[in-house]
Amino acid sequence: MMVGNNVSHSKRRTKRTFQPNLFDKKFYLEEEDRYVNLRVSAQAIRTINKNGLKATLDDAVKKGFLKSY
Repeated sequence: MMVGNNVSHSKRRTKRTFQPNLFDKKFYLEEEDRYVNLRVSAQAIRTINKNGLKATLDDAVKKGFLKSY
C-alpha cells in the first residue's frame, strides 16, 4: 500500500492511499481436476493467462508467496 495526495483543481492536497486492484477469482486446476479460489491482483490474472495456472502457482510457492495450494 502506498500513500499519496489527492490534488484538487485549486491545488489543495489531502492524504489518500493507493490500494491494490484485488479480485476473488475461481480458477480451474487441470492437473488436480479441481477449482481453486484465489484472491489475486489484476496483474496476477494477466500472469496466469500468460504462463498458466500451474506454472504461476509453482513459482509463487518457490518465491515464498504461498505455502502450498
